[in-house]
Amino acid sequence: MVADGQLARSGEVVMKISGRAGPLLSTERLALNFIQRLSGIATRTKELVDMCVAVNPKARVAATRKTTPGLRKWEKDAVELGGGMRHREGLYDQYLIKDNHLKVVGSISEAVKRARAHGKAKVVEVEVIDIAGAEEAARAGADIIMLDNMGPSEARTAAARIRAINPGIAVEVSGGITPKNILRYVEFADVISLGWLTHSIKAVDFSL
Repeated sequence: MVADGQLARSGEVVMKISGRAGPLLSTERLALNFIQRLSGIATRTKELVDMCVAVNPKARVAATRKTTPGLRKWEKDAVELGGGMRHREGLYDQYLIKDNHLKVVGSISEAVKRARAHGKAKVVEVEVIDIAGAEEAARAGADIIMLDNMGPSEARTAAARIRAINPGIAVEVSGGITPKNILRYVEFADVISLGWLTHSIKAVDFSL
């Protein structure tokens, strides 16, 4: 009765099903749990997208990989249905160079160089924790630079430094972002990614 991604109001019938009572009753809870959780993700994503685009129409709200085990595809689908961006699925479709990789490789510049040489994924993103790292990643030729766990003031400065080096680099902010502080980043961010969308969401209550 209501398609994926469409607004449903309290009390509205979203689906009609028919069949033998036994199979319906034995599967209803699993089905409702899926619908409840994924609708919760889509709903809160839409709320955040609407908040952000009102301030910066170009800003994108994205999921992270902090998803429920076994449910990544569906949870990221729900983010997209809410108007958000699924981001990456893993290292096979987009490189994200994190602090763990840097401990092995030694530097941001070397990590970007190796990722380009590997060549499996076309997009190389680098996670940085300070302004110096942001500048190094920009000079190394990253496609996207993620400002991780930076306060709004430091992140704004880092974004400006990145764009001064290469205005074509996308700036992402992440780490500790919730509905309470997201608008403090949206003016200068191209992408805002929130693990909160999938690890701290409240399900929408449905019943059969």
